[in-house]
Amino acid sequence: MKRFWLLFSQTVTVFVAAYFVVATLQPDWLQRGAMRSGAGIALIEAPATTLTQPAPGSLSSAARKAAPAVVSINTSKEVRHPRSNDPWFQFFFGDQGSQAQAGLGSGVIISPDGYILTNNHVVEGADEIEVTLTDGRRARATVIGTDPDTDLAILKVELDKLPVIVLGNSDQLAVGDQVLAIGNPFGVGQTVTSGIVSALGRSQLGINTFENFIQTDAAINPGNSGGALVDVHGNLLGINTAIYSRSGGNMGIGFAIPVSTARLVLDGIVKDGQVTRGWIGVEPSELSPELAETFGVKATAGVIITGVLQDGPAAQAGMRPGDVIVRVDGKAITNVSELLTAVAALKPGTATPFALQRGDAMVDIQLTPGVRPKPQRAVRR
Repeated sequence: MKRFWLLFSQTVTVFVAAYFVVATLQPDWLQRGAMRSGAGIALIEAPATTLTQPAPGSLSSAARKAAPAVVSINTSKEVRHPRSNDPWFQFFFGDQGSQAQAGLGSGVIISPDGYILTNNHVVEGADEIEVTLTDGRRARATVIGTDPDTDLAILKVELDKLPVIVLGNSDQLAVGDQVLAIGNPFGVGQTVTSGIVSALGRSQLGINTFENFIQTDAAINPGNSGGALVDVHGNLLGINTAIYSRSGGNMGIGFAIPVSTARLVLDGIVKDGQVTRGWIGVEPSELSPELAETFGVKATAGVIITGVLQDGPAAQAGMRPGDVIVRVDGKAITNVSELLTAVAALKPGTATPFALQRGDAMVDIQLTPGVRPKPQRAVRR
């Protein structure tokens, strides 16, 4: 036994001595990942990692899942001078002919049948629309329908084996959730940026008729319009639409249309060729102390009705000028934009509960909305 311990102690002594010699003369030998470049320079290299395991906190798996379904959209439009047919104009300036005006945007493939969601302003007025996939395939796209009120458009391409994005649930979003914005900004190629949800339910921005935007600080720039806003699992939450900017570039405030709104538009356009929205036939105004005093109402929140269309759905349900709409189908209403959005989402022909304040009393009515008429889009709600 004594002999064994003697042998062990001698071995340890040799190893310790060798370690100190190496540490003194060749310390780089002991450094993890130590190597020398072709020029003989001592370098330290990170240990090899498996590609199947992303780095902690990485969103690469979400980007890989969603990115193939995000396409680049190129449009062209023939533009002629407004006086190009005037003989005097042609005499002095000659035949100016027509010029092609190019546009750039993004889109999201949402169905293996070839349906693509994008913004209306990306394809509006375009004579030709070309879609480019991440795998390099190109195809002419057909406009199935547009909805300027939400700035959405539905395109279709005839291609096989299309990558399709998975739809998420935008109604479950919370402020602070991580998101990715995917698109083709400035035409540089597909780009992924990350950020968080900064706010929900943004409205009264003057961008669309119906506004219920997701606000994010993920970088969105020109060319990102129509691209995807996805969660950390790569599921679609919204369609990137607009930015707040004084310079034309990203300033950390971008807006996306929720996927819940996009689905309603998609179903309406594909099924009926248009989006059918509810309408009650009233003239709403923001509630102010002056209007409340004028109509003798004690309400402090809601939307006051200053006019009711004769024989319209609201009039038939008993609504009167001076009533303050407090809730629609159980949802609190605080401004005109919220009322417009809530009424538009109602199914025409189906009775819906409205909570009103009339003077000092609360009144509940059942109102059956009609179909929103297109000619009065900006007048009656």
